[in-house]
Amino acid sequence: MITDMLSDSVRAAGLGALMRGAGLVTRFIPIPQPTLLVGPGSSGRLGQAIAGFGHSKILIVTDSIISKLGLLKPLTDALSAGGANYVVFDEITPDAPIPLIEKGIAFYKEHECDAIVAFGGGSSMDASKAIAVAVSNPKPLRQLAGYLKGLRAPVKIYAVPTTAGTGSEVTVAAVISDPETHKKLVIVDPRMVPKMAALDPSLMTGLPPHITAATGIDALTHAVEAFVGHWTTGYSDGMALTAVGLIFENLRVAYNDGANLAAREKMALASTYAGFAFTRANVGYVHAIAHQFGGLYHTPHGLANAIMLPYVLKYSSPVITERLATLALRAKVGTEDESSEVLAQKFLDAVDQLNRDLGIPTYLAALKESDIPALAKAACWEAHTGYPVPRYMSQDVCEGIIRQALPPAAAKVKTAPSRKKMA
Repeated sequence: MITDMLSDSVRAAGLGALMRGAGLVTRFIPIPQPTLLVGPGSSGRLGQAIAGFGHSKILIVTDSIISKLGLLKPLTDALSAGGANYVVFDEITPDAPIPLIEKGIAFYKEHECDAIVAFGGGSSMDASKAIAVAVSNPKPLRQLAGYLKGLRAPVKIYAVPTTAGTGSEVTVAAVISDPETHKKLVIVDPRMVPKMAALDPSLMTGLPPHITAATGIDALTHAVEAFVGHWTTGYSDGMALTAVGLIFENLRVAYNDGANLAAREKMALASTYAGFAFTRANVGYVHAIAHQFGGLYHTPHGLANAIMLPYVLKYSSPVITERLATLALRAKVGTEDESSEVLAQKFLDAVDQLNRDLGIPTYLAALKESDIPALAKAACWEAHTGYPVPRYMSQDVCEGIIRQALPPAAAKVKTAPSRKKMA
């Protein structure tokens, strides 16, 4: 036991040093930022701008619901008025599976497009980025997973997010799902960042409350994990703190009053600012675990993050007390005359309360005890090979963290004494 503890300690120290070193390198990698158009009607203004760029034909990537609701109309009307040709690929489904993306690639080539507008939630954004990379670098998508695997620059992308959560309109990554392995693949390339993006709150007023909640906590997770990890910069800290403040001020309002344009706009900005933060400072165990939930159970990413955020934060809290205290002040759940320890606990409590107010469950209904070892192994591998986490987990610790998200019935079975012990 002592040997195992020493081994974990030494490994954690080595991984921590490696990630800090990687962070010093990544802060010098140039990451482009899109031109942002913000406010009601901005999707139409984006269409006007794109129409003037001289593209021969634009591929709009979205899902069937958005298409049927008519949310594309301001953009497409503006494109048509400006003389721009476009086609719509509206078959995107959650998790953006590889076969569907391959279909999108074929659609792009068939219609001889030369630019993409990503229109929708995270899946549409991720699919668009994957298509853009694959069109320029014709090789299997699995071979494009990882950092800068494409030699040629992706085709130009423009973005119109319809949820306030992923921040994908400003990030360097695309997460897609591999149905053969039931895992998520991540494609990373700074050149995938969209050239322009429209944050149009009028497109978000019809979002159901549960989606508003999950995507909002997704944005919070991006900001918090970026703020407490080891790759922080002054810039990422500023963006993360601004996002946290906006989320605590506006997420409950947007959840309870979906038609509130002011709250929707501020949540859209919060999502983008959080995207700026984690693009530079990266994420941590919450995402590592959530990706495994998504790959195996097809759990929506925002919901998976929302469930795991409190558990991971509480585990990490002993080594991020000062950071949590700063977050508490920005969230306005404490005052400067209180100790760091008190403030840190207040922030943890505030996250719990926010989840409760938004109807976020404390467990994942699909989670099975028998899956936990494999989930933990994959999560640790993802985190330890790419994320600047503040406090490392062993395999056993990660299993314990995930086990807290077991549904009540499964948890009771796990903890119930055996008949032999009861006798």
